Amino acid sequence: MLNEMLGEMLSKKFKWVITGGAGFIGSHLVKALLEAGQQVAVVDNTKSIKESAIYPLLSQIEFINGDIRSFDTLSKAFNKADYIVHYAALVSVAESMEKPLETFEINTQGTANVLEAARQNKVKRVVFASSSAVYGNNPNPPYTEDTPLDPQSPYAQSKHLATELCQTYTKIYGLETAILRYFNVYGPGQNANSPYSAAIAKFMTAAAQNKPFTIDWDGKQSRDFIYVSDIVAATLLVAFKGEAGGVYNAASGRTHTLLELTSAINKLSGLKLPPIFRPKRAGDVKTSSADTTKLQALGFKPRFSLEEGLSAMWQIIKKA
Repeated sequence: MLNEMLGEMLSKKFKWVITGGAGFIGSHLVKALLEAGQQVAVVDNTKSIKESAIYPLLSQIEFINGDIRSFDTLSKAFNKADYIVHYAALVSVAESMEKPLETFEINTQGTANVLEAARQNKVKRVVFASSSAVYGNNPNPPYTEDTPLDPQSPYAQSKHLATELCQTYTKIYGLETAILRYFNVYGPGQNANSPYSAAIAKFMTAAAQNKPFTIDWDGKQSRDFIYVSDIVAATLLVAFKGEAGGVYNAASGRTHTLLELTSAINKLSGLKLPPIFRPKRAGDVKTSSADTTKLQALGFKPRFSLEEGLSAMWQIIKKA
């Protein structure tokens, strides 16, 4: 459910195109836009659309099975679009370490394609999903948007370069862009079976199966976890109110270690599952902590605490 302020902003009907809209966050945004009576198109190269949360919604949207590496696909998809939300990417730090060239091809050149197709189609604004990974191991958390960047992986570097592309298109061509640095998003529908999936999805599934928690590194690494409904609200808020070319941390503003997370899930589930530790993954960072002052200035306030978000997710997982 969107808050009252966003409801007013969405009182007029716009055409939204979501790249990567069949994915976890994208599908939540698609649902929210449809509930608000918006026109929605999705560009995604998924080979398993039947497994996506948008599959039951295909009759309500325009679905383009295509790749952002194809400029022609994007150019046609963006026809008469008002807003583009750009999620499509190679999203795994670990996978990017193994496939650096493919990472830059998709995340950086793909973003250039998105921006040029948007410019040629005269869209109102492109909202780009960047990542907290660009801050790397900066020793001075919490990170503001002006904190020096320290990318530790091809994934992080590709997101940084794509951000600069967005700002270049705003500066040179007047194409309005806004960049959100997403921190650790969680919620219903995350794929816990992927080797690159988020910690909460893995831990929740382990608890549902009464299996130990598997932690890469020592569990003392901290993250800023934000529930997916809050991320959707932040994304739409920046689409309407963000500064052109501006960068915004999209996070809850609160950090928790992975050990604290496993403790919270044990308490929620009534279990006493132990952690099993594995070696640190290449590219992982110790601390990821956000200063959200800039986003709050637009009127953003997260609705879900970690406990509330975990509880909502747990209720859904238990019924599955």
